[in-house]
Amino acid sequence: MKTFNNTCAQGDVFFIRRDVLPLGLIEQAPHNDRAVITHSETGHDHVMVLDRRNDTPNVQLFAGDDPLTAWIKVNRPTALNHLRAHDTHESIMFDPGVYEIRRQQEYDPYAELARRVAD
Repeated sequence: MKTFNNTCAQGDVFFIRRDVLPLGLIEQAPHNDRAVITHSETGHDHVMVLDRRNDTPNVQLFAGDDPLTAWIKVNRPTALNHLRAHDTHESIMFDPGVYEIRRQQEYDPYAELARRVAD
């Protein structure tokens, strides 16, 4: 399992450790006891399994106005997993803290615009 200090990526998802959550974010509800960090267009989501010991979840997911950016608050060490049986990305262990989540983008010269990277 991978670990990191300040930044990491799993497929098309990029993480940056931050000091605090920005104001105005809305906490997102979990799906089947999982925090779905990003949905994959092929159904192979990037997720963190929820553990609600002591009434405090190990991870909380937040969203704001930008659809390409989200935030997580990790309260206890938690692994990010890629739900795919083959050609999967290695799991990444997150230490407690606040992390900005960015969907990576690429430039399409034919359409002359930036688009979300497809994983």
